[in-house]
Amino acid sequence: MEDNKEKNPKAPKFNMNWIYFSIIVVLAVLFFTNTGSEANGEGGITKNDNYYNFKTLVMKGAADEVVINNDENVLKMYVKPEFIHEVFQADVKQTGKKPCIEVEYGSVEALENFLDEAQKEGKFNGHITFDNQASGDLMNMFFNVFSILLFVFIMVFFFRRMGGGGSGGVFNVGKSKAKMYEKGNDLGITFRDVAGQVGAKEEVQEIVDFLKNPQKYTDLGGKIPKGALLVGPPGTGKTLLAKAVAGEAGVPFFSMSGSDFVEMFVGVGASRVRDLFRQAKEKAPCIIFIDEIDAVGRARSKNPAMGGNDERENTLNALLTEMDGFGTNSGVIIMAATNRADMLDSALLRAGRFDRQIHVDLPDLNERKEIFIVHLKPIKVDDSVDIDLLARQTPGFSGADIANVCNEAALIAARRKASKVCRQDFLDAVDRIIGGLEKKTKVMTAHEKRTIALHEAGHATISWFCEHANPLVKVSIVPRGNALGAAWYLPEERQITTKEEMLDEMCSLMGGRAAEELFTGHISTGAMNDLERATKSAYGMIALAGMGDRLPNICYYNQDNQFQRPYSDTTAQVIDEEVLKMVNEQYDRAKQILLEHKEGHNQLAELLINREVIFAEDVEKIFGKRPWVSRSQEIMGLEAPAEQDAPKTSEQDAPETGGEVDEAPKGLEA
Repeated sequence: MEDNKEKNPKAPKFNMNWIYFSIIVVLAVLFFTNTGSEANGEGGITKNDNYYNFKTLVMKGAADEVVINNDENVLKMYVKPEFIHEVFQADVKQTGKKPCIEVEYGSVEALENFLDEAQKEGKFNGHITFDNQASGDLMNMFFNVFSILLFVFIMVFFFRRMGGGGSGGVFNVGKSKAKMYEKGNDLGITFRDVAGQVGAKEEVQEIVDFLKNPQKYTDLGGKIPKGALLVGPPGTGKTLLAKAVAGEAGVPFFSMSGSDFVEMFVGVGASRVRDLFRQAKEKAPCIIFIDEIDAVGRARSKNPAMGGNDERENTLNALLTEMDGFGTNSGVIIMAATNRADMLDSALLRAGRFDRQIHVDLPDLNERKEIFIVHLKPIKVDDSVDIDLLARQTPGFSGADIANVCNEAALIAARRKASKVCRQDFLDAVDRIIGGLEKKTKVMTAHEKRTIALHEAGHATISWFCEHANPLVKVSIVPRGNALGAAWYLPEERQITTKEEMLDEMCSLMGGRAAEELFTGHISTGAMNDLERATKSAYGMIALAGMGDRLPNICYYNQDNQFQRPYSDTTAQVIDEEVLKMVNEQYDRAKQILLEHKEGHNQLAELLINREVIFAEDVEKIFGKRPWVSRSQEIMGLEAPAEQDAPKTSEQDAPETGGEVDEAPKGLEA
């Protein structure tokens, strides 16, 4: 019922806190304000006045009755009806039937003498009475004390209501913000909902066995692991995998983010950590899941500064203490997720806290197929959709990327008012995610269009004749996003990369700039993205992978201090010279290949100018069958790339902006 209410925001929820707040404001105004006029309890208002005006009114004959209070030296003079408007500047409806003025006097004897003279002169014919205020003072004191107690009671009740609905209230600021599911299977997520990640699921399956049957392991003297850290790139399904563990085990599941521990108040983070583990111990066996734990678990500084950094470190210290403080076999297992494990404190990663790290990597070909099957279930697709083809198109895509492709394809089909999503919709979705939306209205001169065509044809030609370059899929000079042209490739999913493979890819990157210089006589800014990627790759090969001629087998990687180079200025100069030499060698190699295939390159450029988009089969008609079959083509059983293939990675060049920035091979960025 609660979920349905949250999903239906049409009717605003009635909040009693506003009523409580209004009552508090009214009471505060009534209690702390004094306007000088108040009800006298006898059918009229009371006005404070001075003794001189009192004597003047008496001598005018306005006094109807005088009540004297000896204890406080205060008198009340009730005004005759015919003088009400003169004294109070109001009519009887506003003042009441018996309004009066309240006056402080000095001497009782002087007052009595004045009233006697007024009676003798016929100015005052009313009654004179003396009022004993002992009982009235007691009632007033009771009313004042009761008002204060009522005010305090309502304030306390109001703030408790503010804090009682959740952990964000005034009185519950130190309480845990974790969202608890009494039974993990209430989430409705099991391992069947997690496509791919076979290795990760095998590792977490052991955690499920611990929770279901802990005695099986403890009888043999084993200890149940205290924590498991899920490490992997964004979008690979770390959170989903943790929920599936709770769903399979059917135990209580506490879920919160690492940022929920961080608060502006000192000591709140540590208090929330302790409260979270207290609740978990009461619900054991259970699972605590902390998403993005790097928000609170970053490595502690050797020279901690004052302020928020101290509070974060105190929170981390409390987390370390709690993870190593409760009983070994208490049945509480901590799972955490992060994509920046290198930033975590070493004390958090040691055995006894996070006993194991589970790597949740990007899915491979078969795993991408399983993920597509899951995300295509709610989408209406026709018979033309080939899941195998979609999986081949998307190397390097995470599960979140694949979900985005499926959603984008459905939106494209809806825009063209189709009843089902077809194959072309998925192809357009992949192209749009990789390169952006086509800008068909962008105006280009004939010279600019020819330059872009020669540039992209240069990439296609070099990649066709380099053995280890990624196989070409298609080339386009239709502007997309910031890019004025793009070449799509089908990259191989390599576990290791050789020097020859990286040099061939670098040569392919330099093909666009080389074609511009050879066939237009000038160079442009269109190769900025190519040059950036080639330079990053070269620095990675020389400084990190030890592939230089003058600095072989040396890795200058400083993990401990990222702000200090682990080499001298002389070595830095040698690295720069090696990089410049390597890039220029591949540039000269690219020009040599283009000169050898000058005729075919010009035909390819003309075809691009006329058709704007060409595919691998068009390149094959000009240059013949590619001399080498790539490893990915062998796995797929293909001799040449299919026309419809479109990969995850693409090379995009924008003469105005430099195009989209793509990363160098993993682990090889300088």
